[in-house]
This record gives sequence, C-alpha cells and structure tokens, in this order.
Amino acid sequence: MFRSLARRRLVVLGPGGSGKTTFSLLLLLALLRTRTAGDPVPVLFSLSSFNPARECARSWLCRRLAADYPAIADAEAYGASVIEDLLTERRLIPVLDGLDELPERSRAAALASLNDTLPSHIPLVLTCRTDDYVQAVKESSVLTGAAVLEPAPVHTSDALTLLRLATPPDAPRQHGWNALAKHLKHQPQAPVAQALTSPLMVTLARSVYADGDGDPAELADSLRFSTPADIERHLVDALVPTLYRRARQQHPARNWDPQQAQGYLAQLAAEMHSQGTYDLAWWQLYRWTPTLARPWRRAWSWALLTSVALLLNTSILVVGLGAHARPEVGKWFAQSFLEVLSIVPVLGLSGLTAKRERGLTRTSAMAAAIALSGGLAAPPSAFYYYRGLPWTAPVAAIGFLCFDLWLVLLGAGLPTPPCAPNRSRPARQHWRKQLVRALVLVVGIAAISESVYVIYALAGFEGVLPRGAMPWGLVLGAVAGLSLAALDWVRAPSTADDVATATSSIQADRLITLISGAACAVVLDLPEAVVRSMPWVPSDPLRTTMIAAVIGLFHGGILGAAIALAAHSWPHYTIARLLLAARGKLPWRLQTFLTDAHRLGILRQVGPVYQFRHAHLQHHLAARCERPSRNAP
Repeated sequence: MFRSLARRRLVVLGPGGSGKTTFSLLLLLALLRTRTAGDPVPVLFSLSSFNPARECARSWLCRRLAADYPAIADAEAYGASVIEDLLTERRLIPVLDGLDELPERSRAAALASLNDTLPSHIPLVLTCRTDDYVQAVKESSVLTGAAVLEPAPVHTSDALTLLRLATPPDAPRQHGWNALAKHLKHQPQAPVAQALTSPLMVTLARSVYADGDGDPAELADSLRFSTPADIERHLVDALVPTLYRRARQQHPARNWDPQQAQGYLAQLAAEMHSQGTYDLAWWQLYRWTPTLARPWRRAWSWALLTSVALLLNTSILVVGLGAHARPEVGKWFAQSFLEVLSIVPVLGLSGLTAKRERGLTRTSAMAAAIALSGGLAAPPSAFYYYRGLPWTAPVAAIGFLCFDLWLVLLGAGLPTPPCAPNRSRPARQHWRKQLVRALVLVVGIAAISESVYVIYALAGFEGVLPRGAMPWGLVLGAVAGLSLAALDWVRAPSTADDVATATSSIQADRLITLISGAACAVVLDLPEAVVRSMPWVPSDPLRTTMIAAVIGLFHGGILGAAIALAAHSWPHYTIARLLLAARGKLPWRLQTFLTDAHRLGILRQVGPVYQFRHAHLQHHLAARCERPSRNAP
C-alpha cells in the first residue's frame, strides 16, 4: 500500500503507546525484505536530535547519515556529494520517528523545515502523536503530499485473545484471564477495558502477566484501579522488576537484583529527562557530572589527575635513582605542581571555543592561540626550574613548550569532549593517499622543527640548547611528524565493515584515544627531554644531564598524553562512569548492565545510542526517581 502512494509520503498518527514506532519499524523491515534493485532504502531517524532553530531538515539528515553510517562519508570511494545525491535522487526513504519528542515550540518549525528543504517528490515517513501534529499543522502546514494513517483502538476481546495465546496453556494465569474476561463482559467500560485499548498497555500486560508470575485477575479490582491511568502506572511500575526477576529465575547466577536494577534505570531516566533527551549516548555521560560538565571545572579536574600522575612519576623516579636524586627531590616535586598550570588554560579555553572552530586554517590559528595561553602560564615553572641560569634558559623552554603544545593540539584536536566519538579504525584502504599525506606531514613538521631550532640559534639561544642542537631539530621533527601521521592514519574514513553499536563505538574510540595519547606523548616529551638535558651543574654534567633528560622524558610524556586524552570521548566517559558509580547512581559495569537491559527488552539500541523501549517507561522511571527528593524536608 505504501508503494502504491503517488508520492510515497506517509504520516502515522496516534495517541501515546498506540504503536507508531513499531509500525514504522515493521514498514521499514517490509520495505527492505521486498526491495529490488533500484528501490530506495528506508533509513530510520529519531527526530529527538533535530533542532530546527540551528539547522534545516536536509542538513540534519545529511549530518545524521554521516554520523550513523560513516562508511558513506568516504569521499574518495563515493564522491564528496554522495549523501546529498542519495536524498536528491530519491535513493532513500527517511523514516522520521517522533515529531512529538521535539519541544512544543520546535514542532511547527520542524514541519516547515521538512516542507521547505525536502521537496514533495522525496519519499518520507513521519510519526507523531495526533494532538501534537494537529497543533503543529495549525501553526505551520501539513506535510506536503503525504497520506495520513491513524490506528483504531484495540478491541478488548482481541487483547484478551492475544494475552491468552501468549500465556502457557497449563499456567494458572489462564484462570486469571478468564476471570478478567468475565469481569469485562459485565463492565465493558471498566478502567482495565479502557487501558487495554492501547497496544502499549497490552504489551506491558503481556510482559507482567503472560510472561511473569502475577495474577491478571487483580486488574479487575476497581477500588485499587479506579482509572486507566492507575492501570498504566501499575503495569509500568511492575515491568522492570518482573523482567529481572524472571531473568534471575532462568539464570540464578545473574548479579542484577530487580530492585537495584530498577533504581539504576530510574537514575538513567531521570538524568536523560534533565538533559531533555531520549538518547542515552555514552559520549555525553560527562554532562551528568558537575566535575566535567563545565569547561573550567573540567580543566581543573584534568589538572588534578595530571598532577597525581606527575607526582607518582616523580616518586617512582626518586626511588629508582636513589641517592643520586636526593639533592633535587624538592625541586622536582615543586616542578611537578607548577608544570600542571600550563594545561589549565589549554583545557579551559578549548572548552569555550571548541564549538566555534571552522576549517583547517582557523583550527591551526586557534590551536596556536591556545598553545600560547599554555606558554603564558608556564613562566613560574620555567623560572623556578632554571633559577640561577641566564634568562634565556627559561625563555627557550617556554618557547619550545608553546611549539610542542601547538603540535599536540594539531594532532589530537582541542582537548574538550567531541560532539561525537571516533568510530573509525586503522584501515588499509587508500594506502597510497595515506602514504603521501604521511610523507607531507613528516617532511613538513621536520622542516618546521628545524626552523625553530635555527631561529633559536640565530637569536642567541645556542648557549642554553644542548651541544649539536641543530640536527636535533630534524630528528625530533621527524619523530613528531611520524606520530602525527599515525594519528592521521587511524582517523581515515570508516570502512563498510564498521558496525555502529555502543560497544563497538566505545572500543574504536578507546583504541584511537590510546594511539593518540601515545603519539602526543612522543611529540611533547622528546623536545622536553632535550631542553632539560642541558648540563647546568658543571661539577657533574653527565649525571645531571641523564637525570634531567629522564625527568623531562616522563614529565613531557604525561603532559602530552593528558592533553590528547582530554580531546577524546572515552576518557571523559570513563571518568564520569566511575564518579557516578562511586556515588551509587550507576553500576560499575555500566555497559554490561545496558546490554542486559537491551536483551530484556527494556532498552532499544539505535546505532551507538540506547533508548528506553517506550517513552512512557522513561517518564515513569524519571518521576519515580524524582519523587523522594520532592517529599524530602
């Protein structure tokens, strides 16, 4: 019937819980199952992430396609305009679920944007609650060229027939369904009869009674359940404990206690409600913790973690070097505290400016400005470390720090949580192009590095640089270039084999994060080791040179790795997950818990994002979590 429509445009309406999302999924699967060569491909989108005030519907669709299906973003394989071409040439059928999930003020604008940017010849499926669609149409207009479909209520007899069939024939619960049917025969307008006209309520009744151990005859209690809303609250409230209780009966080794699991899910629902979203995106988890939510708090949190790492590193080196290190112990510990000051403005300013960066040129300039801010915070550290030496020594160290920070920021990106995680992986495709890019990076960075050393020598800083420093510019530049080339390689476009799931997304982002951290540690620590290795104690130049080089090597590596880790999603997710688990809000094994909830049917997965199976369930759990705080004195 959909294919027989003149323009293949359909609006699916209905009240909450009427099965609009299920209908759209069944339609999508049927279109895929019967698809022939040349037919358009249906693709599901959740409208909850669409903001018509910031972008048009067409741009949003293109952005979501690139994010959810990264393989088609390979411009060399498919062309730079492949996503636009898929829409323009009617090769896709966008299935847009949940116009009602947008804020009320945005629905009419979203509908207008669909009409303005997606011509009526482009096929489309849109779902929305009836009342919300009617209101949006009053403020805007109907979806051009679309047929409108609305379901009829479920007949009580059909619902009871389905529930009986879903219950084992010899189960005592069959008597409960018979008793309920007898009650409805005498009171056809009872609250339970009105509740069972909704497909969602029938589904919940099946989960709680047909698959559980409860007695469905209790639904006939008109004193306990005086309205359909009471029935709905009861079924939603009983759903999660029933599913987990049955799972533990089937697998006694399960660790999730039903009440504890319901508490965790309520916390998830409440946090998602406070963020105004139906998507549980793991890379946005840091927004749930005050420690990481704001740029400057995030900067100081990372500074604290880096300080701990530097102090631990210094302690290990002091123990390892023994008596040789005792004269410099106080100096090294003080240096560790002062060094961290340089990364605070780098992380803080990055969090404030990341959303405004555009293009390679502006990104490079922004990285240079932020690196300079880190250098301006370094004088206390540099002058303390090089006290007693000519002023050129700390100035040289600050200059090298700015240059190294700039390289790290170019390689890893600005140290702030990205809008989307890395989902690519090291791939062999287009290796010739990648080889050329790598050679350009290596040669370019080596030339820039050698130029920096030459400028320092011409400016009269040769006295504070190690002997024979000029060749070091080429060597260190080549090493830094190789590190940045490795980062560029692992960020090659995703392949068609990439699977967009929460687990695979975390694994891919973790891999690239670790590679980025290691590469940026190399970029920052080698120049640091060279600058620190100046024989500034004439009485024992060999020993002091070696010790200072080791200190610089490890300290620079920690600073570079910290800045690189702060530029990716996985470290922020890990810190936020541990903080929330320590406060008892989430389980320690979060992804295992979410996978289990998905298997039980409480959550659904849309690419790397989890969603509650029903919006009713999320709202109910969120209200359940907020209820105690409202009643607290």
